[in-house]
Amino acid sequence: MILSVTFSKPTNQTKQILGKDFIKIKISAKKSDGGLSYFVEKFTKTQVFHEHFTEEQVQNFITVHAGKTFKNCVTRTEKEEITTLANNKGKITTLTKPLNIKLKTGDFFVQSQNKNSRQKKYIISEGEKVPFLILLGVMTDDGKIISSKYDKFRQINRYLEFIDDILDDVITTERPSAARPLRIADFGCGKSYLTFAVHYFLTEIKKLPCEIEGLDLKQDVIDYCNQTAEKLKLKNITFKTGNIADYCAEKNPDIVITLHACDTATDYALKYAVESKAKAILSVPCCQHQINAQISQNQKKSDFEIPQDFEPLLKWGIIKEKFSSLVTDALRGEWLEQMGYKVQMLEFIDMEHTPKNILIRAVKKSGEQENPAPRIMQTLGIKPEIFK
Repeated sequence: MILSVTFSKPTNQTKQILGKDFIKIKISAKKSDGGLSYFVEKFTKTQVFHEHFTEEQVQNFITVHAGKTFKNCVTRTEKEEITTLANNKGKITTLTKPLNIKLKTGDFFVQSQNKNSRQKKYIISEGEKVPFLILLGVMTDDGKIISSKYDKFRQINRYLEFIDDILDDVITTERPSAARPLRIADFGCGKSYLTFAVHYFLTEIKKLPCEIEGLDLKQDVIDYCNQTAEKLKLKNITFKTGNIADYCAEKNPDIVITLHACDTATDYALKYAVESKAKAILSVPCCQHQINAQISQNQKKSDFEIPQDFEPLLKWGIIKEKFSSLVTDALRGEWLEQMGYKVQMLEFIDMEHTPKNILIRAVKKSGEQENPAPRIMQTLGIKPEIFK
């Protein structure tokens, strides 16, 4: 059985064959109540497209594209890793390495033949004793992940992958030092699992000096976070009570993080990031009520007519709510692009809050662009906070 496939190093024929300039394609097996399926992620430089394949479709895709559309293809099965390589002259070479795979429901782990332990390419490895994970109850004292916290462990590692991907864009000239550390603002930090994870990743794994400030509205949550930082004896990580809309720091952050800042709080966080010239932004919005409310108000007005093309999307409350949320995040992406950021909309798995979330990842690339407001704003009679 195929467990995963990764295609990389596209040829100059990729767009012609697949319709887009994909730079990488990842396929992973997922077990569910409905049986086995394959989740497909197709990456361009700015977007990620998702599909689901059957095992037969995966086999056909490998046959057609391995070493042809992509020069590098790595296929993992339960027993072996198969690498298909193509050189510049089109010669295809196949290399096979034996493996021993141990399966776990909902995920797959590689187990080497020489070691009787699970291995998976996580940034924070299972079995590695991590003080903040032990204190927060995700890991036992000997480095084992508590079964009920495994989703949280995966979420933390997924988030660190997003951070790792943008570090080269953030650190473009001088490497962070004690005199000029990497500065991060975390808005809506909550109990700060991810805040502590970022601090650990940067200081212990990447060996990069950093300063992190977490902000949240709840005083009891902030007290808990500060007490946790004190117990861990961490330096350069502080937590404050405050409203994102009123936030003002002495030093501009290099990276702004916002996780589940409700409704327009996400807009205030994005605006602050842009105004303070943040080099990168990672934002997982939630509770996007503003556009939904504006559309509902317009539907009641006798002098405002929403085009018929949108009527099926606005007929049922639950569909209108989801549509409004997507419009909200799409317009946030448009605004960030106007502000000179390269924007990606990525899927962020967060089992604690909702099954799936959109993560907006933006990296500063150029100056502001004088583009007109997206037409959908006029069509629906809406004006999100981000454009005010």
